[in-house]
Amino acid sequence: MSGFKQHTGLVVPLDAANVDTDAIIPKQFLQKVSRLGFGKHLFHDWRFLDDAGEQPNPEFVMNAPRYQGASILLARENFGCGSSREHAPWALADYGIKAMIAPSFADIFYGNSINNQMVPVRLTEQEVDEIFHFVEANEGAEVEVDLEANVVRANGKEYSFEIDSFRRHCLLNGLDNIGLTLQHEDKIAEYEANIPSFLC
Repeated sequence: MSGFKQHTGLVVPLDAANVDTDAIIPKQFLQKVSRLGFGKHLFHDWRFLDDAGEQPNPEFVMNAPRYQGASILLARENFGCGSSREHAPWALADYGIKAMIAPSFADIFYGNSINNQMVPVRLTEQEVDEIFHFVEANEGAEVEVDLEANVVRANGKEYSFEIDSFRRHCLLNGLDNIGLTLQHEDKIAEYEANIPSFLC
């Protein structure tokens, strides 16, 4: 996977708290173990008026023409709560989301997002409010998430955020759990070559 250093993109403001993983990707779509193909089902029950996903809900923010092509999701507190399904970050990533900004995220969802190379940025409620006002008042407004500097840039302001050094390292270098393991491939091969035959 390629690393995440900086990203500037259009922001879609989802003004809702406690958005759970069943809302992000409903259970009827959890029939694959591949990461691809879930984007079309993202927020299905909110985005569409019918079960087949053919009638867009004109009231849902992600269907608004001004937010088409958004790559940064802005939300309220406790985003990604509910079940631990990794399909939720899969759906967001497949839709094209590169980063999310909210006051807080559910713990498991937070980790799963990082494993899928999306940056979950935690800012204060006041800072999130400011970005909501900026995005809603300015069509086409873009925000920059700079992981190298640990700041979000919006409307001429910088908002600092924290992320632990290990997870930051993984994001910057495009490493998931498998990638981290493969960094030690030579040592693993050496160990396996020296395993006594009676243990094999």
